Order: sequence, then C-alpha cells, then structure tokens
Amino acid sequence: MNPWGSNPSAKRRDKLYIVAEILEIAKEGTLKTQVMYRANLSFTQLNEYLNFMLKISLLEKIESNGREVYRATEKGLDFLQRYREINELLKREDNGYKNDVKVPPPHLLKRN
Repeated sequence: MNPWGSNPSAKRRDKLYIVAEILEIAKEGTLKTQVMYRANLSFTQLNEYLNFMLKISLLEKIESNGREVYRATEKGLDFLQRYREINELLKREDNGYKNDVKVPPPHLLKRN
C-alpha cells in the first residue's frame, strides 16, 4: 500500500491525502454535508478535519444564502498543488526504482 495515498481505492487513507481530498472538494466552495459524503468521512472525523483546516487557514467558512460554505483558501490551493507535485515525484521514483527505496542516513534525518 502506498503511504502517500495516491491510490483512491486504498482501504486506509493517510491524513495528508484526506486534507488534499477535502481541499479538492472545496475548491469552489461546498457545504459541510457534501464534504462529509464525497470524502467518505464520519461526522466526527469531518469536524476534526474542518476545524484543523480552518485553524491553519487551508479553508475558510463563508455564509452564502444563509448557509455555511467551506472554500479552499489561496494557502489551501497552494498546499493542494504542492501535494500533487510531491505525489507525482513519488510515483516517478516508485516506478523508476521499484521497491528499492533509498532512505537518507539517520544522522541526516535528525532535527536541530
């Protein structure tokens, strides 16, 4: 299973994949229930993702015709574009190296 969520039929999706999926759904603005059904999330999961994404400004909540609409912000659209680019790079790397994934040495992975 690809940990980056490039396979939409995968049984388990990672968090970045779900965030990208919500942003894709909300590009033009959408209702909360539409996000829930199209992203296949429970009500609890939906609220956790929406609250998180609002907090870090990937989404905005606006009122339209008396209803709350969620729409991707510029920051959210930028995230979505970068997510797609990284996903494409990983697909190319995966195709080029098969399962021979190169991992940097542990000392390079440490954060200061």
